[in-house]
Amino acid sequence: MGIIAWILLGLIAGAIAKWVMPGRDPGGIIVTILIGIGGAMLGGFLGQAIFGVDSLDGFFELSTWITAILGAMLLLFLYRLITGRRSHA
Repeated sequence: MGIIAWILLGLIAGAIAKWVMPGRDPGGIIVTILIGIGGAMLGGFLGQAIFGVDSLDGFFELSTWITAILGAMLLLFLYRLITGRRSHA
């Protein structure tokens, strides 16, 4: 996939992750895109390592979207853990 496809996938996956996991996050659209792109990469890496499949083959593949969204949710959870601790200290 090209860089534009990664950004679009990251934006949508990050937005879906925030929709599934609502809450106050100290970040805007840029953080959402970065979490989504990172989540897409993390999800693809974990999918390949655990299941032995290349889940980030194409933009319109269902496995691409599932791994991107799950990866974005994982990163969003970790982001909230890290920023939550820092803001309470």
